[in-house]
Amino acid sequence: MKGIVYRCYGSPDVLRYEDLAKPTAADNEVLVKVHAASVNPLDWHDMEGTPYIVRLDAGFGKPENPRLGVDFAGTVEAVGKNVKQFKPGDEVFGGRAGAFAEYVTVREERAVALKPSNVSFEQAASVPIAGITALQALRDKGQIHAGQKVLINGASGGVGTFAVQIAKAYGADVTGVCSTRNVNLVRSIGADHVIDYTREDFTKGAQHYDLILDNVGTHSLLEYKRVLNPKGIFVMIGSTTPGNWFAWLATPIEGLMLAPFVSQKFGMFVAELNKEDLATLGDLMQSGKVRPVIDTRYKLSETPEALRYLEKGHARGKVVLTVE
Repeated sequence: MKGIVYRCYGSPDVLRYEDLAKPTAADNEVLVKVHAASVNPLDWHDMEGTPYIVRLDAGFGKPENPRLGVDFAGTVEAVGKNVKQFKPGDEVFGGRAGAFAEYVTVREERAVALKPSNVSFEQAASVPIAGITALQALRDKGQIHAGQKVLINGASGGVGTFAVQIAKAYGADVTGVCSTRNVNLVRSIGADHVIDYTREDFTKGAQHYDLILDNVGTHSLLEYKRVLNPKGIFVMIGSTTPGNWFAWLATPIEGLMLAPFVSQKFGMFVAELNKEDLATLGDLMQSGKVRPVIDTRYKLSETPEALRYLEKGHARGKVVLTVE
């Protein structure tokens, strides 16, 4: 089979499209023929090995696992003898290290779920990391509930487009922040209010929010604090300047220092892939409450170009890889 590998850290130039051994399903695994995958900032950080803390898990001098990618969608080709929930022919989506390949194996009890019938493989492949990040950040960390005023900063990106729709599904009044070119997109996916950050600074406005989900780190915590309600919650899930060492920790540390003196809550969030939340997202898509937004499609062999495009920071929704 063909797949993407990287045997040293660096730019997309280190990626190779090579022949790899086709995996076989262990007793508790399913073998999936991949039809589509999607790229995430996580893949860029894995490829570069930055911030350097990622190398604690991936390998210091070079990556221990040369396979790249997590998000996938495809058709089950074979199952292990202990697998009960899936059978050959099932259409599935999920997350698995090494997803940028023609085949992946994934354990039945981990991050894999049936694909909703009303979405394509490309749409389903765009969901796992971004969709679960948005869901868990809003539901678990943000404690979202109906009637709240929620602001999504970076509403037109991969996580942002899911966050706007999930927040609406929970019955919130949603404000999306994006650039001029994305105002209509963010409005089309359900945002009640859209702020064009090139024309208006929401941290200087009169509106206050119960929950702010920050995908881009464009303001200080004190600026966010100004527009949070007294019991409001701020959740950071992204930063435009993560740095190679510890710059990405600046906002969480600032939040810890601020916490004893304020009634609001400030926190950083890292998602955890699991099959239950994939199924929840599947139900939201099946009901029509969530519709994945795809910006651009590349072939699997064009993964370096896809990552270069993603890193520019202007993708509207998700960037998808198609597997021929």
